[in-house]
Amino acid sequence: MGTLKPINVSSYKTAITEDLTSAEMAKLWATYMGNSMAKCILSYYLQHVDDKDIKTLLENALQLSEEFMKTIKEIFIKESFPIPKGFSENDVNLGAPRLYQDEFYVHYLKYAAKAGMSIYTVAIPLVYRKDVKEFFRYCMDSTMDLMDQIKELLMNKGLIIKPPLIPVPDKVEFVHEEFLNGFFGHIRPLHALEITHLYDVIESNAASKALITGFAQVAKDEEVRKLFEKGKNIVTNNIEAYMQKLNDENLPSPSFLDDLVTSSTFSPFSDKIMLYHKMDMFSIKIRIFGNAVAVNGRHDIGLIYAEALMKNATFVQGAAKIMIEKGWFEQPPYAAER
Repeated sequence: MGTLKPINVSSYKTAITEDLTSAEMAKLWATYMGNSMAKCILSYYLQHVDDKDIKTLLENALQLSEEFMKTIKEIFIKESFPIPKGFSENDVNLGAPRLYQDEFYVHYLKYAAKAGMSIYTVAIPLVYRKDVKEFFRYCMDSTMDLMDQIKELLMNKGLIIKPPLIPVPDKVEFVHEEFLNGFFGHIRPLHALEITHLYDVIESNAASKALITGFAQVAKDEEVRKLFEKGKNIVTNNIEAYMQKLNDENLPSPSFLDDLVTSSTFSPFSDKIMLYHKMDMFSIKIRIFGNAVAVNGRHDIGLIYAEALMKNATFVQGAAKIMIEKGWFEQPPYAAER
């Protein structure tokens, strides 16, 4: 396993006279909240891990979460910006029994790294203050290093298959009217970009389904548990629809990870952190759909994504409603009310 590059904290000690912009506040706040959650989740995973390489991977990820939070806290203190409450030791029971097998942790970390990178890629073009720019560049670089370790471990231990192989084109060609067909007439094979994003959404949803399966087993609040069950059904139906499109082309797809969830019903997490986590995951999947729709050409696949988008949005709305009702929804920075 390689080592991650250390953060150069000295660059943040220089005098900063610029005020934080709305984009800088938003992305720092979101990054702090996400890593506050990750710190609790990863700390629990580390209580139940046998594989030494996977343990090192979890330790590296936890180290990054703590570094990110520390740096954001320093910036916020300079700006007299209230430190988000986020999540704490009250949201995790480190003494709870094992809920997931070691292999799940690696798939979870791949999902979490992709989610983090999606935040940083949006932030980097929008932030201008020197310390914030350097911070998000470090976030991206270090998360990419972590992703390399995750993929290396997945392949070396035979825990994943690479995206499908397809033939190299014989020549450059241009599309015809039938290119968009998906229901009627001649339906062309999937092109490389469509295959890529079907693979990606299956992989992300498989990790999401295993996580929410465990959450549904241990949730204490009945309303929260029912929402998790609803979410699990949404994800299952989505995965099966995506897999069918690859199977129709005789292409392999990532597999379900449900067997990596134990039978424990003793919750290691508060309902608050689990609901926030799933609301966040379903929100990120909406972004993933956006990327997939942007490069899709076939009407049938477009319809699958549209239906999945609506169902995911409904879940996010339901989760937000419960979070608000229970006083769990921490408010992001607002514009002035004039």
